[in-house]
Amino acid sequence: MIKSLHWLLLCLLLLLPSLVIVAQDSTDTRKTDKPTFHIGGALRFNYNLSSWKKEQMKRGGDFGFDMFRVNADASWKKLSLHAEYRFYSKDFGGGFLKEGYVRYNFNDSTHIDIGLTQVPFGNVTYNSHSWFFNLPYYVGKEDDYDMGIKFQRRSNRWLYQLAFFKNAEELNFGDKSAIDPGRYSYDVAGRNKEVNQGNARAEYFLNGNNSIGASVMLGGLYNIPSGNMGSHWAAAVHSNLNKDRWNLKLQSMYYRYNAADSAQLAGYVDMAAYGASYQVASEAFLHTASLSYTQPVHWGPISALTFYNDYSYMQKQVKGAHNSQMNVLGCMITAGHIFTYIDWAAGKNHPWLGPVWDEALATGTPDARWYSRLNLNIGYYF
Repeated sequence: MIKSLHWLLLCLLLLLPSLVIVAQDSTDTRKTDKPTFHIGGALRFNYNLSSWKKEQMKRGGDFGFDMFRVNADASWKKLSLHAEYRFYSKDFGGGFLKEGYVRYNFNDSTHIDIGLTQVPFGNVTYNSHSWFFNLPYYVGKEDDYDMGIKFQRRSNRWLYQLAFFKNAEELNFGDKSAIDPGRYSYDVAGRNKEVNQGNARAEYFLNGNNSIGASVMLGGLYNIPSGNMGSHWAAAVHSNLNKDRWNLKLQSMYYRYNAADSAQLAGYVDMAAYGASYQVASEAFLHTASLSYTQPVHWGPISALTFYNDYSYMQKQVKGAHNSQMNVLGCMITAGHIFTYIDWAAGKNHPWLGPVWDEALATGTPDARWYSRLNLNIGYYF
């Protein structure tokens, strides 16, 4: 098995340089034998007004650059490539690869991905509708990407996904290097790092695109100073239900980190993304409910309005810790290639929605109250 994987990786590396830009004619019956290449991307701007920032409130909020990204998609016969590189401001991590992998399609229902690919856990691609996502994202359990190999098969009403991740996206290759916080998805950071993780996910389609499913993951947690190996695991049940213009995503999950680190503050681990880290409770239940309704309209270039409310609750299983909550009420406006999110996001013991950063998702504060942020994100996607 190991020898076969080595040959597959070698073949993929040899074939990638042969991909060139060609015009793809849909009437050409030989198109599957021709390499294709497409470049896309997005440019986004963001306005926010945060209730806990007194000076920002006085000046009426801030409007500025959010992100520029480049997407590359290539294919040749049964091979394909997908990559997405994002550029943020320096304070938010700068530039980094969000995802990038090579895919081999065995047939229309079965494929394998190698590289920085989405972790098959919970509702995918997203467990939410808003620009902010839900609380699981902020503890590395929604739209997470790691380095490894993933197998997927669709059989009748079942979708199966199995994956092995050697580690999270690794940017520093020293002997005892901590992870770089310049990344898109949250991973364990500081004195520990995620290694040798296995994932299994199964989804059953009731009818059409209504589904229920379950996910599990188990992996190592390497302690850098001592060289000892800890562990982490998580499990979730989830559903994605659709009726006419309505969509409902439900999920309940549990996770636990067991760090092999006597110097680590008991009950908490460090996690990082977007150029900064904070503490997270090492054990918790998270429950989410996300509802949306899409209304087609004909208002000039505007073709649809999607109204949504995403709620999530983090029940920490650490003595003395105070729970976290998050709610996002909003609307997505679709106008051709322009997508605009208007969100009113509120949080309690949430690092991105309140004045407390380091310990909001760890110990929290006993007298924490709700803080809110009005957020407007405008993006042109090409």
